[in-house]
Amino acid sequence: MIDSPYLPYAFVLLIAVPFLFLFRHFVFNFISLKNQELKMQAIKGSSEQRIHAYERLTLYLERLKPANLVTKFDPNLAVHEFLFLTEKTINEEFEYNASQQLYLSKISWSNVVTSKNNVIHLLHKTYDSISNDATLQEFKTVFLMNYVNGEDYISQTLDDLRKENLIIN
Repeated sequence: MIDSPYLPYAFVLLIAVPFLFLFRHFVFNFISLKNQELKMQAIKGSSEQRIHAYERLTLYLERLKPANLVTKFDPNLAVHEFLFLTEKTINEEFEYNASQQLYLSKISWSNVVTSKNNVIHLLHKTYDSISNDATLQEFKTVFLMNYVNGEDYISQTLDDLRKENLIIN
């Protein structure tokens, strides 16, 4: 047998090299899998945020429907007080949900804004069309009739949001 002082070192090196190679391979695979996991979590988080945005805006649009607006507030308010409080509530809730536009298409967000503006416009148009001595109940009735006789832009916006949500998810 070869009697060399380097033989034990060569033997250790021969044993260690495959282990070092396998360890290096394991570390790179582990890092790669962790990166994929982080990417998947980011995608999942974005998807959850998008779903949450659709839910919040759907709820906003449901609250924006005139049938739901007329049930708010004290029935003993004057018409101009009801108009002021309703418009204030619509705008405050809109501002609260404005950040959700990040998760919608530009068209869908534009439809939400248009729906809000149309309801406010309809409120003012109805207020301008009634007599000064009209009661709140009369105002609400005329407001609802104007909405029913016009285009149902809120339901159309809701349908568009549902379709877009199905396409994305």
